[in-house]
Amino acid sequence: MRFERALAVFAHPDDGEFGFAGTVAKLVREGTEMHYVCITDGSAGSNEPGVTRDQLRPIREREQRAAAEVLGVTECHFLGFLDGTLELNMDLRKAMTRVVRGVRPDLIIGPDPSRLWNGERTYINHRDHRIAGEAVLTVVMPDAPSRPQFPELLDEGLEPFEVPAVWLSAEEGESVVDITETIDLKLRALGCHESQLGAFPDWEDMIRGIAKERGAGAGVEYAERFTTFTLREDD
Repeated sequence: MRFERALAVFAHPDDGEFGFAGTVAKLVREGTEMHYVCITDGSAGSNEPGVTRDQLRPIREREQRAAAEVLGVTECHFLGFLDGTLELNMDLRKAMTRVVRGVRPDLIIGPDPSRLWNGERTYINHRDHRIAGEAVLTVVMPDAPSRPQFPELLDEGLEPFEVPAVWLSAEEGESVVDITETIDLKLRALGCHESQLGAFPDWEDMIRGIAKERGAGAGVEYAERFTTFTLREDD
C-alpha cells in the first residue's frame, strides 16, 4: 500500500528512530511525504549532574532535526510539552488535532499505548510513550474528524479530517515491514542522537538484533512490526 502523506508521532526525540525509522525511510523512498510530531521537549533526557532542562532542550531538538534530515522527513513538528510530565489533557489533544488537520495524513504511525513492559520484563515502558500512543488514538477518534471539537481550529481554516490508517509499533504486531534495505539509514539517523547513546555502547548491535528478531518469523532479514488499522478506504 502506498501513502501520499504520513505522520509519525512519538514522545521524545530519538523515540521515532528507535521505534520505526526503518519504516519511515522505506515510506520516503516510496514517495510518501513524511512528517514527524515530537510531543515533548526531551529535556529530561539526561541524568548527568549539573545538566539542566534548559541546556538539554536545544541539543535534543538539534539531534532530532538531524535525524529527520537523514531519513528524508519533510517537516518535524515540535509540540514542546515538558518531558516526563505528559498527560492526555485538552492542550495536548488540541495540539495534536491542529497538526493532523493541517497535514491531513493518509497514515499515522505511533507507539502502542498498551505496552507496559517488554517481553523479557527487563524494561518498563516510559509513561510518556504510553500517553503519546493514547494521543494518537484520541486524535483519530474523536478529535480530528469531529467538527464540534476545538471550534477555534475552524477559525484557523483547519477543517475536520478522518485518518484512513493507523500503525502502532508493537513487538508482536501482525504486520511486518521489511526494513532490510533501510536499516543502515535507521542506524545513521539514530546515531544523530549522540546525547542519548552513551548508555548503550553496543547500540548498533542491539538495534540490528532487535530488527533481526522482528524479521525472523516473517522470513526477512530485518523488520519492524505494527498493529495496523484500516479505518477508511480511499477511492
